[in-house]
Amino acid sequence: MSIPQSGGGPIEHHDQLAQYLADGCKPKEDWRIGTEHEKFGYCKDSLRPLPYAGERSILAVLEGLRDRHGWSPILEGDNLIGLVKGGANISLEPGGQLELSGAPLETIHQTCDEVNEHLVEVKSIADEIGVGFIGLGAAPIWTHEDMPLMPKGRYKLMDRYMQKVGTSGTTMMRRTCTVQVNLDFSSEADMVQKMRVALALQPVATALFATSPFFEGKINGHKSWRSRVWRHLDDDRTGMLPFVFEDGFGFEAWVQYALDVPMYFVYRDGVYHNALGQSFRDFLKGELPALPGETPTLSDWADHLTTIFPEARVKKFIEMRGADGGPWRRLCALPALWVGLTYDQNALDAAWDLVKGWDAETRQSLRVAASVDGLQAQVNGIDMLALAREVLDIAEAGLVARARPGAGGLVPDETHFLNALKESAESGKTLADEFLDHHATDWDGDISRIYGDYSY
Repeated sequence: MSIPQSGGGPIEHHDQLAQYLADGCKPKEDWRIGTEHEKFGYCKDSLRPLPYAGERSILAVLEGLRDRHGWSPILEGDNLIGLVKGGANISLEPGGQLELSGAPLETIHQTCDEVNEHLVEVKSIADEIGVGFIGLGAAPIWTHEDMPLMPKGRYKLMDRYMQKVGTSGTTMMRRTCTVQVNLDFSSEADMVQKMRVALALQPVATALFATSPFFEGKINGHKSWRSRVWRHLDDDRTGMLPFVFEDGFGFEAWVQYALDVPMYFVYRDGVYHNALGQSFRDFLKGELPALPGETPTLSDWADHLTTIFPEARVKKFIEMRGADGGPWRRLCALPALWVGLTYDQNALDAAWDLVKGWDAETRQSLRVAASVDGLQAQVNGIDMLALAREVLDIAEAGLVARARPGAGGLVPDETHFLNALKESAESGKTLADEFLDHHATDWDGDISRIYGDYSY
């Protein structure tokens, strides 16, 4: 979840809303890669989730990172709720999940170094206090009652609203984790093509990155339970967005969509004002019940854009949001997949050629099937495993064309970051399948074994 946005002046005319998005356009040489990943913390002896405060807690980890690794604090009232350093930030998710929102970097080599440094820092603190961290799409054994809600005003409001819409909002907040990558665009037309490819191929990412076949101590019948949770969250702000594929889609169409998404809050002077279910359109007219007579700033608009949760999202960049959280190799593999598909024009064109004939029903059916069956999904004659192999071939070609070397020039490009995904495509098995195999064999049905075998 995002930290409060800042720096935007008053909105004086409607065109500023689309212009805010358009201001994200960058020439190709300035495109960057921002990788975010969430992870569950737990006490090693009891496998219980971490509370906010105490000897073994999220607060203890945040304080350790602040005091020993040079991170600056982000406070909400008296509570330490995040950290910032060098263009990156560490945020506290609703159920205590710890998220790194990485700095905008030029190469996946740099991204992987950043992820590795972060996990080493976290582990150095966690080991001393008997805490572990694991990357999975959903908490495998914890119940809703096990999970504390972190002390952030935004989450208190969201938790209340989530109980009124959909059936899975509070589950999403407390018991799911993701890895995502944020990528740039050069123009409105470039944004449109990338968004269409991003939405159409999110089910492939869901299948390849599936790590959540367990929930509340049982096999749940899905390879990605996280994806299933998101499908039952809130129809007003989630989904595959068929309008993105319609003629005329662009920044203004996204604005109109976002304006129709009910609000959560308005952030003013460190306080989250309850605007649950209210309309940003009314806010623009100075008629918001939460703040009568006030009109929004661009910071308010930026905050509102962070409360929209489709499978791919437009801000001043595009967020790829369809993957389960996972182990270190897959935290590097997700940016490799999407950079390969979208940062080389030939690859982007090939990806669009692959999906442009699909209709909205096919795209939605692929989303559902990926969640349930992973790489074994079959939809309207589309074989997910064959599709994933083709997508990975396109991504690999895109990374070869990018030709961004690493290791002081010893590594010619970024293609090796796809290896974890290529292994899944060759075997036909995701990590979810691997977990299920362990469950049936050497784990003897004990799902808690996943912590010892797959933690960072």
